[in-house]
Order: sequence, then structure tokens, then C-alpha cells
Amino acid sequence: MKDSRAAVVHDWLDTWGGAESVTAAILRGLDGAQLYALFDFLSPENRFRMGVKHVETTFLQRIPGLRSRFWYGLPLMPLAIEQLDLRGYDTVVSSSHAFAKGALTTADQLHVSYVHSPMRYAWDLHHEYLADYGIDAGLKGWLARRMFHHLRHWDRQTANNVDLFMANSENVARRIWKTYRRRAIVLYPPVDLSRFSVSATRDDYYISVSRLVSYKRVDIAVEAFNRMPEKRLLVIGDGPELARLKARARPNIEFLGHQPDAVVADHLARARALVFAANEDFGIAPVEAQAAGTPVVALKRGGALETVLDAASQHDGTGIFFARQSADALTTAIRESESLIDGISPARCRTNAERFSAQVFDARFRQLMDTVAQTWEATRRSPHTFEEQILRYA
Repeated sequence: MKDSRAAVVHDWLDTWGGAESVTAAILRGLDGAQLYALFDFLSPENRFRMGVKHVETTFLQRIPGLRSRFWYGLPLMPLAIEQLDLRGYDTVVSSSHAFAKGALTTADQLHVSYVHSPMRYAWDLHHEYLADYGIDAGLKGWLARRMFHHLRHWDRQTANNVDLFMANSENVARRIWKTYRRRAIVLYPPVDLSRFSVSATRDDYYISVSRLVSYKRVDIAVEAFNRMPEKRLLVIGDGPELARLKARARPNIEFLGHQPDAVVADHLARARALVFAANEDFGIAPVEAQAAGTPVVALKRGGALETVLDAASQHDGTGIFFARQSADALTTAIRESESLIDGISPARCRTNAERFSAQVFDARFRQLMDTVAQTWEATRRSPHTFEEQILRYA
């Protein structure tokens, strides 16, 4: 990749999360790459974390009021992403959970798309998003469903412009196959483990760290601990579900709202276990908990199956699973496995988390991109063999 001009395309930049951490790592791996996004409202602090001084944006950047209500720009985003002029680059890497993979490239350009998830609100979480935003009925509901119907067609069609997919988990690789009928290389996202350290002491509380939106299913944890008033639960995070969850919670459940990174790390390190009821694409919270030496009580679905080692079936496990996404299943798992949870080694949790470090990502990404570039050049005369050959290598 040394002599190749590269561009990185991100969906949008409004706050900092897992997708932004991946994009920052991709930029580190592609020295001197130019960053593009639909719009950029990052704070100066987060732009410094991204490692770029300037971001090329689209006409959406200039729409008044978009910063506070950018979901209203959703119907325009396919058009906007297609307006990016990327012709001056040899390689384009899109970091996509929505529209970035739809950036237009030519037959001579290599387009690698790192997919955090196929568009959630158009596919597997379609009905949940409609309900969350109150647009699941009436005229608004009809218009929203029609818009998402067209987005699904666009999303599937633009997969044809990607030469190679990378997925952030085996879970997402399966969903890429389901949605686009394309295979993907799995490259786990980087987790900043340096923020976390193992505590010498433990407090007697469980913890949930999550955005408080419906699909995170923090309501399951709240209901489970309502049934176990002798056990404490701390809930860290903010979101539209906060008031509803507070209204339902008994006194043994404490809501701390949004907290700085250092406070989150401290509470995680002293917790008895992290409670994780979401069916996530990857799920960074369980990895962060293990980095702090803390076991995980997780739903036996999604990315947690790849990041948490089951203590019920192996002596060096780092957590336990519950099979159904319900308060009954979570309550039973905690009551029946509390001694197992307490016996999990903090050092083993930390060791397992190190598989997902930023250093591991950086080394693997650079290695993959070098091999991808070499294979791309070697197959120029028979481009239909490119994906087959690189997937065989990976």
C-alpha cells in the first residue's frame, strides 16, 4: 500500500463511538489517507482523536438544523454519498454501518468495505427503530416503511460496487451473506484496553454500561433485578429509555447517567459482573469489562459468543450465558451461577480481552491491506478471481 493513494469514507461524524474508533485505526493504517463523510460535526477533541485536520463532506453539511435532527436527512443520504468524487484515489476503504459502502468507485479502483453492520434500521432492527421513533403507525408509518423499502433496494444494489468486504465479527459476516450474498473477512474492531486495569478489590454490585435505547434491552436487566431486591445493579448510560426504566426500577437499581471514561473504568473494575442482554453485532462493553478483569453475564447470541468464554463449559471461562432474551432467563442464570461467576479469574478475563486490542487490529489490518493490494494487482486481467483468492488467503 506504500505507493497507493487512499481515501477513507465514513458514514457521518457527529459523536464518538465504536465505528469512529475503527475509522481512526483505518486512517492510522493508511498513512496520509483523506477522510470523507456525509457530514462532520465532531468536537475539536474528537477530531484530534480521529487524527485528521480536515474532512471532506457533502451538501448535507450545509442543510440548516441537520446537526440536531440528522435523521430527517436519511432519504437524501444515498444521493449525497454518491456525490463524493473519489476518482483521484487508487484505494477506497469505507467504514460503513449505513451508507459509506455506497460511495462510487471505478473499475480501476480497489474498494474495501469494513462493515460494522448492514443497515440496521432497514434490515434486522427495522420494526424496533420504527417503534422507537414513533413512526410505526399512520401516515408517518406508511411513508417511513416506503422509504426503508427503497433503502433496502439501494443497499443491496450498492454491495456490487465493493470488491472486498471485511466484517467486525463472524456474526456480522453471516448477516453480510444473508443481506448481500457476499463473503467477508473477519477483523475484530480495536478496543482501547489501556483505559482499564484489574482492581484488587470487588464491590457487591452488578453493572450495565449501555446507551439506553430499546434494542439494547436494558429493560431485561432492570426487570431481573426488580425480582432480586437483595442484589444491586448500577446502570451507566443515557438515552430515550432512561425515564421509563427509572420509573420501573426498585431501590436496589441505581442510574448514574452518562459518565466520563475514567469513572466507567473504575466502576467496571470493581463490579461483580457486567450484565449484557443485547444481541449486538460485536459489542464492545463485554470486552471492556473483561479488560478490567470483570466477568460477563451475556445473552447467548450475537457478538458476545465470540468475545466471552463460557465458564459453564470450560475451566478458564470469562462469563456465563443465558439462552433467552428475557428477565426470567437472566434471573435464573444469575441465581444458579453466582458462585461460578465469583470464581472466574480476573487475570483470565484480561488475557481474553487482549485478543481485541488496538495493537492487534493495527497489525492485522496493515497485513491484510498489503496482501489485498498485491492480490488486486496480480488479478487485474482476471478480476473475477480477486475475491476468491484473497478470501482463500485470509
